Amino acid sequence: MASRAMLGYLNENWGWIALRGALSIAFGALAIAWPGITLAALVLLWGGYALADGALSLVAAFRIRDRGKPFWALAIVGMLGIAAGIATFVTPALTALVLLSVIATWALLMGAFQIGAAIRLRREIEHEWLLALSGALSVVFGLLSILAPGEGAVALIWTIGLYAIAFGVALLLLGLRVRGYAGRALRV
Repeated sequence: MASRAMLGYLNENWGWIALRGALSIAFGALAIAWPGITLAALVLLWGGYALADGALSLVAAFRIRDRGKPFWALAIVGMLGIAAGIATFVTPALTALVLLSVIATWALLMGAFQIGAAIRLRREIEHEWLLALSGALSVVFGLLSILAPGEGAVALIWTIGLYAIAFGVALLLLGLRVRGYAGRALRV
């Protein structure tokens, strides 16, 4: 029954999921379109993205909490995103290696939480694999970033851009799918 309540919540707030996806796609497209930007500009661009994604995650977490539902995983993802964004703006001279470590850790944790959520929802909705896919993409990106950190600023820009687009497409599709499916499932 808790999964059905979660499905109802997702249905009511599908727009937030889709917005996170759209922001991620926009960020990725900008990163790829201008690969010649300096690392400092990338640091600030990523900091803004992490801050926005963290804030949207916290909004979603507190909306869940207001209904008496567990919200800690989404709140942690939100706090990590906000902390990563603030740290980026406070110390913009971070090296690519340090920035990549922060991004990799954030992606690994976020991915793990999303895979866990997909497992919880697997019996409630079809295509929960979209949430699992966005989590798996985050985990793969995080692991690759840790294993090969020194490939250069342009490679970092392209990797982050491609990751953000793939992650955003998965979230956008999930938001649209939950919007279309959840209403029918709850009327049965």
